[in-house]
Amino acid sequence: MSATEQQLQYLRQLIDDAGRIAVLTGAGMSTESGIPDFRSADGLWSRDMSLADAVSVDYFRREPIAFWQAFRDIFRIKLVGGYSPNDGHRYLAALEAAGKEVTILTQNIDGLHGRAGNQRVLELHGTLLSASCPACETPHALDYVQQHEVPPCRRCGAVLKPDVVLYGEAVPLIDVAFEAALNADLLLVMGSSLEVSPVNLIPVEAIRAGIPCALINYTPTRFDALFDLCVHAGIGETCRRLAG
Repeated sequence: MSATEQQLQYLRQLIDDAGRIAVLTGAGMSTESGIPDFRSADGLWSRDMSLADAVSVDYFRREPIAFWQAFRDIFRIKLVGGYSPNDGHRYLAALEAAGKEVTILTQNIDGLHGRAGNQRVLELHGTLLSASCPACETPHALDYVQQHEVPPCRRCGAVLKPDVVLYGEAVPLIDVAFEAALNADLLLVMGSSLEVSPVNLIPVEAIRAGIPCALINYTPTRFDALFDLCVHAGIGETCRRLAG
């Protein structure tokens, strides 16, 4: 499925008219880089426990060794893959390079927006690229984490916690994300099914505030009727046509 020329023309106009653009991105933003949505991965948790239990903060606190075994199984592709930004990431970086004030509000934890060149990136669900000590807060880079099946803190020896927002934890940047969306001239939602709360309320509040909102997602969402424009198409193809 591809965007129509009329949809592209309307979307270009929305982008051209906006000085400040907030972009909410989800798993569909990174699948075109070869990174699958972790919810579709196979792993031990699918047999022994629910996904939410396996990557919950309670499980980490209760069984940190078993947690890391499950976490590595679930996110192994992302942890060890040499993935690169795709045309969607590069398009958003190009908008910023061209003078737009672009703020990325991403549900993804792969770091690809930063690698593409965007400077204002709020990683709402954290990042896979580091881990921190829950006891002394010492940060550790991914290369150190990769050297240990159950990574210990270099400083105090406690088991590290990945810098990912686990089930049962609050989203620490959510208020900043709402503020960025409500101060924007345009909100773009790209590659998100808008199923995860409270992030899925960001476009609801922006629309309520009268901010133009557009969605690019391969499949429909339950919020489609609220948007000024919905493009059900691939992000990479759509962005290439927008830039062309």
